[in-house]
Amino acid sequence: MKIGVTTFVTDNGIGPVPLGRALEERDFESFFMPEHTHIPVSRESPFMPMTAKAHLVLAGERVPPEMSAGDLPEKYARTPDPLVALSAMAAVTSRLLVGTGILLVAQRDPIILAKQVASLDHLSGGRFLFGVAAGWNREEMRNHGTDPRQRNAVLRERILAMKEIWTREKAEFHGTHVDFDPILSWPKPLSHPHPPILVGGEGHPSYRRAQEYGDGWAPIYGGDAEGLARQITRFRAEAEVTGAPVPPVTVFWAPADPAVLGTLAAAGVERVLLDLPWATEADSLRHLDRLVGAREEFLGRA
Repeated sequence: MKIGVTTFVTDNGIGPVPLGRALEERDFESFFMPEHTHIPVSRESPFMPMTAKAHLVLAGERVPPEMSAGDLPEKYARTPDPLVALSAMAAVTSRLLVGTGILLVAQRDPIILAKQVASLDHLSGGRFLFGVAAGWNREEMRNHGTDPRQRNAVLRERILAMKEIWTREKAEFHGTHVDFDPILSWPKPLSHPHPPILVGGEGHPSYRRAQEYGDGWAPIYGGDAEGLARQITRFRAEAEVTGAPVPPVTVFWAPADPAVLGTLAAAGVERVLLDLPWATEADSLRHLDRLVGAREEFLGRA
């Protein structure tokens, strides 16, 4: 099982350049960076920590739309653009894979985003992993002109349209939410046929999306390793019966717990991304060394 790291990179925490160097020096496989283009001052969309929501989904419970766990942490509004930050990280590393975890595709123009992704993948030597999802902040989506009720349909069409741009000399797409006549766009991604697309989200709907248009499924660790392992087993059994593709699994925001890592490895998880706490540069490096210790203990048990 591959082991990477995820955290919020912000203007007042550790930056992408020192973090990238530190991750490669410590032999982590990958780094994934979340994003928000902005955070509206309005709090119409209740905030729930990602792991808390994932825990409810794992338990088979409905996530109440009004459920909130308090104020949105400051770090959500302070993230730089992930494609710019990951470009800086890729420029000072040579082995580290860099990824979005996740990028809010329903809030971005697909032609521009296809160019940005292809450029980053090309310039990094094919080291980009494209984590995507539709997002949860309805006010944020509306500011980009996206109807929150249509966000998953918009996500799907934009991914399909970008695949056309990446893989065809003359690309065109005609859908409900994306529509353009033949275009020329370079560079093409160095990864063939394009960077791996990891579809984020919890539960069966996100797994189905990963089967349809992704190259992997990226659920969030919800505090129950055994529950997530059982869910993965159920989804794979269903895929075997129906003949559907079985997407490899990348688990986000996992704790630095060797026992948890062992359970996820036994479930066939391809990659685990350890949760690096958001902190200053000095504190982040100390936390990173703790993650190294947990990784080495897990590998020693394996």
